[in-house]
Amino acid sequence: MADFSLGPKARAAGYRLAGFDEIGSTNSEALAAVAAGDPGGIWFAALKQTAGRGRRGRAWESPSGNLAASLLIVPDAEPSILATLGFVAGVAMQNAFARVLPNGAVRIGIDGADTLDGSGRVALKWPNDVLADGAKVAGILLEMGKTPQGRNAIVIGIGVNVIAAPSGLPYPATSLLDLGYEHKAEDVFEALAEAWVDAFSLWSDGSGIKQVLAQWRASAAGIGSPVAVAQDGVVRRGIFETIDASGRLVMRDDDGARIVITAGDVHFGATASARS
Repeated sequence: MADFSLGPKARAAGYRLAGFDEIGSTNSEALAAVAAGDPGGIWFAALKQTAGRGRRGRAWESPSGNLAASLLIVPDAEPSILATLGFVAGVAMQNAFARVLPNGAVRIGIDGADTLDGSGRVALKWPNDVLADGAKVAGILLEMGKTPQGRNAIVIGIGVNVIAAPSGLPYPATSLLDLGYEHKAEDVFEALAEAWVDAFSLWSDGSGIKQVLAQWRASAAGIGSPVAVAQDGVVRRGIFETIDASGRLVMRDDDGARIVITAGDVHFGATASARS
């Protein structure tokens, strides 16, 4: 039986929780809740998803024992500002792992996916992944909804590979168990919900996005390394320079041209350097 709970910081901030052993999709549950009039500030957490999804409608495997969690909120911000909540979630997830994993537990990322100064253990991969040892250990999916009154709502979905990682992916993936650490999904969730309170407070309805992005960059994977970004069948290659003030990826191609990327699939290191 699932035993999800909120920590003292999340409870004090007024968050609520609905926990499940198994569910189709925590994001779908959250979207249904806002359509039914839920005011937001509620987490939906499950040990197993049977119909989970990732970016661009891709399936997201979540066997029993992994964590699927979605937060429904109705903040006072425009859709363009709400989109930056993915960076808030990344910062919260990185801080949650810092609480869950012992210091030094995860090696520096491989294949160019470490931080610029080489100090990274858990790294944030643009736009919405979390890496450990250079492999994906968690993913983030934002979906918009509307309240019955027409207000913008957003669901922040987070999947964490606690006991198992999906196979057959075009990129490396890992789990906390693969890394040698046995944790319950419930413990990871409580750490995440606590870390979210601080990151969301820093965001402050979008007025603190500069500070959030600064924290995100400090744990970013691949800055200063070769990067390849695939967009609708076209691959752009260059050096990953930074994330700009709007959260877009900035790269410099071989001719020295500055390219700003709004969306795409990112690959680092040897994969990025390969020529098709």
